[in-house]
Amino acid sequence: MASKCKFCGSEIFWMKEGRKNVPHEIDGGKHSCEEMQKSRDSFKKMDRGSLSPEEIAKYESQMNDAANKSKK
Repeated sequence: MASKCKFCGSEIFWMKEGRKNVPHEIDGGKHSCEEMQKSRDSFKKMDRGSLSPEEIAKYESQMNDAANKSKK
């Protein structure tokens, strides 16, 4: 069963390598497109001490509100 890459739209399939699922091209090579690399490079990295307790509480309350709305 083939799927499509959400970044470039080419057909891929997934194989388990160790504990990770890795995308592969239909011909068998590993799939790596420029759009996927750009997306990974744009991730924001934060360390645990960078958020204040007030910000953490705000995010937790927003997540709890969203979870409660989805239950209803």
